[in-house]
Amino acid sequence: MTSNERAATLLRGMLRIRRLEEKLIHLAEDKTLIRAHYHLYVGQEAAGTGACSALRRDDLVFTTHRNHGHVIAKGGDPFRVIAEIIGRRDGYLGGRGGTFHVAAPEIGIPHTSAIVGGSLPIAAGTAWAAKLGRSDRVTVVFFGDGVMEEGVFYETLNIAQLWRLPILFYMENNSVTPEERPGRGSPTSSHAAKALSDIPRAFGIDTTILDGTRVDRVARAVGGLVARLRAGEGPLFVESRTTRWPGNYGSFPRLPGGDTEIGWAWDQAAPVEEVREWHAKSDPILLWARECERAGTLSRDAIVTIDREVREEIEKAAAAALASPPPDPRAVLENAYA
Repeated sequence: MTSNERAATLLRGMLRIRRLEEKLIHLAEDKTLIRAHYHLYVGQEAAGTGACSALRRDDLVFTTHRNHGHVIAKGGDPFRVIAEIIGRRDGYLGGRGGTFHVAAPEIGIPHTSAIVGGSLPIAAGTAWAAKLGRSDRVTVVFFGDGVMEEGVFYETLNIAQLWRLPILFYMENNSVTPEERPGRGSPTSSHAAKALSDIPRAFGIDTTILDGTRVDRVARAVGGLVARLRAGEGPLFVESRTTRWPGNYGSFPRLPGGDTEIGWAWDQAAPVEEVREWHAKSDPILLWARECERAGTLSRDAIVTIDREVREEIEKAAAAALASPPPDPRAVLENAYA
């Protein structure tokens, strides 16, 4: 893959997540389609896209309540993701899992959990299975900084290090400012540790700090870490730093400046004031678009074309999901255990 093709692939991957998440906000305006609280991955697209670009199809990914982006980044079908979220039969789980549990075993995502830290011990179990089977398959478990306040985090970290498991703990810290992202310490107001990255290091686990808004840096770093895991050097830990998107504050996601316009990459004064600084300094998609044009890997016209194609793809996926029937009520007890 040439550098131009690589640049386009990473941009397209991030845009597929962004446009799907924005579409969900519009769908949620119909109160019958998404009836409860839901979480989005807007602003963290570079982390999931870059990390998953370094994985094979048989590598396993475990994720969280912000799972839509990880499923798309691992190769998920936007139609089946949206269908699952709005409870339709063609969703990945037949409409039973909903927004918090969009698992897709066929692409290496066997489980998601809305429970804080709930996926960590299961992820460690799959890494242990790979080690026992002498497989070079790796497991990546994504989680937020809040998980580091949970007991299960420490138990899993401890056993992973004792057993030298082929697992990458990928912590997405979305609570830092743009100025803090490149720094060495990770300030936190809800944890006694001076820096969150000090915690895995206390267990003797090699820890990497990444600017989670820079998709190329994430892809390159995780590629190296995955190679080390396949060579038996696990476990490893990443702290990926992003700045929370303003639309993610409050009880429900919203679009304070409307759908992202790709032209904002060059017209930084265009977004409304509430989101202007975030789009200028922290939006991974616009940062990558500017970088690609500056480096000459993608022209402005090529970037606009990719965005248009992705918008059309997501619109078609949403229309197909809306046309998908709801689950058959007679199947309510299927896959249920009593």
